[in-house]
Amino acid sequence: MNLTGKLVIIFFVCLIVAFNIAFAGEDIEGSKDNPYLSRMPNYQITDSEEKEFEAFRFCDGKALKTVDGRYSKVYYEINENATKASDLQISRNYENAVRNIGGTVLYEGNAWEASCENGNFCGTGRLVTAKIGKDSKEIWVQISTCNGGNDYTLTMIEREAMKQDVTAGDMLNALNTAGHVTLYINFDTGKSTIKPESQHVIDQIVSLMKDNPDLKIGVEGHTDNVGDAKKNKILSEERAKAVVSAIVKQGIDASRLSAAGFGQDKPIADNSTEEGRGKNRRVELVKR
Repeated sequence: MNLTGKLVIIFFVCLIVAFNIAFAGEDIEGSKDNPYLSRMPNYQITDSEEKEFEAFRFCDGKALKTVDGRYSKVYYEINENATKASDLQISRNYENAVRNIGGTVLYEGNAWEASCENGNFCGTGRLVTAKIGKDSKEIWVQISTCNGGNDYTLTMIEREAMKQDVTAGDMLNALNTAGHVTLYINFDTGKSTIKPESQHVIDQIVSLMKDNPDLKIGVEGHTDNVGDAKKNKILSEERAKAVVSAIVKQGIDASRLSAAGFGQDKPIADNSTEEGRGKNRRVELVKR
């Protein structure tokens, strides 16, 4: 092959590379995808923001729910010369992705049909709101499409499950002064299985009982007002019994413990907010 032929080939190779770069687009510097949900093909990140702690109002189709925690938002836009996905394609893609990783879709539909005024989303596109449980985290996600699928945003709030650093001494002081102590023991959703991260709380209750051999306590379970009241009461009792069982397994006499469930009947916070519901999902130790 002569020199002219080689130059022609080099020219076309460079042209193809340049075209592919233009087609692929470039993400804005310092940006990154959502760690749980990947982007649509042929879209680039044009802006993003992250905050260690922020509040965001998510629309579940009926109302806005304020959730706070680690915040991130990613703005995606179709690459130049690429064929954009439709609003429906984008929303259904994320709806399926959420379900595939065990999440729950709270709303998927046209944004203008959602009964959420002043929501932080594009009113002319489609909206997906979902909640994902991952390890000890509760992850809220909102996908809002705009401009006929030309761009969309993915907003996430990552909430740590409510944790409590409590000692046997703290519990004893509360029992002696107030007659009860509020504990936040994490259970599997809708079940009475105690999560591993709450074992520390169980261990401290055991220490309390061993250090005070004459102490007798009642274990009371409480829930928020989400769901059926009768089922909530049954669940709260099952959770109280699970705590008693975990304590007894570590050598505490069962006669020193009792279990009761009150469901949603005794809230200590406002059930209309996510924070309030989190506080109401609790276990209380009561001095007998």
